[in-house]
Amino acid sequence: MMVLGFSIALIIFSVLMIILVLLHKGKGGGLSDMFGGGSMSAGGGSAVAERNLDRITVIVALGWFACIVTLGLVLKYKA
Repeated sequence: MMVLGFSIALIIFSVLMIILVLLHKGKGGGLSDMFGGGSMSAGGGSAVAERNLDRITVIVALGWFACIVTLGLVLKYKA
């Protein structure tokens, strides 16, 4: 039952990571330009949004990593 729960959590974290990484502004703008990120001025609003996106991405990445480690340990010591 634990393996199923952590597998589902890992899938959810993986999809969230893909979405969050694609939303980051890169050299070409990425998908963030599709949602109006490219048309914003270089003022404080876009910097705050980008900083919050960075924080959310780090939190989701830590959850993703914890899921992988826990799932690996559960599968290794499963009787």
